[in-house]
Amino acid sequence: MIIIISSPSGAGKSSICKNLLKLDAKLKISISDTTRVPRDNEVGGKDYNFISEKKFKEKIDKQEYAEYASVFGNFYGSLHSNVENLLNHGYDVLFDIDWQGAQQLKKSSYTNILSFFIIPPSKDIIYKRLLSRSELSGDNEEAINRRMSFYETEISHKDEYDHIVINDNIDICTQTIYELIQQRRSLI
Repeated sequence: MIIIISSPSGAGKSSICKNLLKLDAKLKISISDTTRVPRDNEVGGKDYNFISEKKFKEKIDKQEYAEYASVFGNFYGSLHSNVENLLNHGYDVLFDIDWQGAQQLKKSSYTNILSFFIIPPSKDIIYKRLLSRSELSGDNEEAINRRMSFYETEISHKDEYDHIVINDNIDICTQTIYELIQQRRSLI
C-alpha cells in the first residue's frame, strides 16, 4: 500500500511520519531526492538523497520519478525503483510529500493508495511552529514568510485526500492515522 502524508509547511507531517515509522514495522519511508541544502539535523541517505539540480533533471528526463515537484525553489522526488523495491519486499510505503506529488501518485499506476492531509489548529500555530524550528531549518524571516504565503494554496487541496486530520496534539494525530492505516489493511 502507498500511504501519503501531506500538509502545509510546519503542520507536522515529517514528525508524524517519524512517529508512524516507530509504531509500525510494516512501514518504510520513501526517501526523496532533493536539490536543497541539508539542514543541520539531516543525514544524506536517511532523511533525503541530496543531489544536484542537473542530476535531478536528468532523472526527470529518464522518467525515474514516481512523483516529483518544485517546492520553495527546490526539487523533491521519489524514485520508482525505491518504491518498487519496498513494495516487493512486503512493506507499505510512506510518502512525506506535498499536494503536487500526491496528485501525481494518485494518477500513477499504483492502485492501493491511502492519503492523509494534516491541518494545524490555526494558521497562527503554523507561523509559531515555523519560527520555533527556524534554528534547525536555517529559515530566516523571509523564508518563513514565503512558506506562509503558500499556506492558502496548500490548504486548498485538503479535500483531495481520503482523510483530513487536525494536528492539535502530535501523539493523538499520529495514533489516529495509525488506526486508519490498520483499518485499511484489514480490508485488503
